[in-house]
Amino acid sequence: MTKFNLDAAHSSIDFSVKHMMVSKVKGTFTNFTAEIEANLEDLTGATISFDIDVKSINTNNEDRDNHLRSGDFFDVEGFPSIKFVATDIKKTDDGEYDVTGDITIKDVTKPITFEAEYGGKGTNPWGQEVVAFSANTKISRKEFNLTWNQALETGGVLVGDDIKITIEIQLNPAG
Repeated sequence: MTKFNLDAAHSSIDFSVKHMMVSKVKGTFTNFTAEIEANLEDLTGATISFDIDVKSINTNNEDRDNHLRSGDFFDVEGFPSIKFVATDIKKTDDGEYDVTGDITIKDVTKPITFEAEYGGKGTNPWGQEVVAFSANTKISRKEFNLTWNQALETGGVLVGDDIKITIEIQLNPAG
């Protein structure tokens, strides 16, 4: 097993949600950490955890970001971080895995599964080995007490329930 350091400059945690039932709003968390120890030949025994600073949410709209930080949504004063800890990793194909773990958003912890893909490895211009992974999942925001919404005159609601989450990470072997 190798311990890896997150290359934050080349990593992202992004999300999207339906807006007004017709379009999508996208956002990102700009500050997060990860602890990963893995064998790249077989991730099934890896330890993986993420800690996301909820205050770092960015949807390119300051008013919306402040609303998302408020008690209507994430309540960053009471719940400053989102945490994910992998509990089971199953190989589904060559370089592809289902990474199941517990995610804690606000005061709710539930299991979720990411479909993860090994992107490969290379050497950066400074001679350091790097590896990359992509992972995707979808959650219901209502299941995590993110229930604020507004009915639309035309029917439907302002904010959709399904949140698509995409993680792109680049890692460097520690040491």
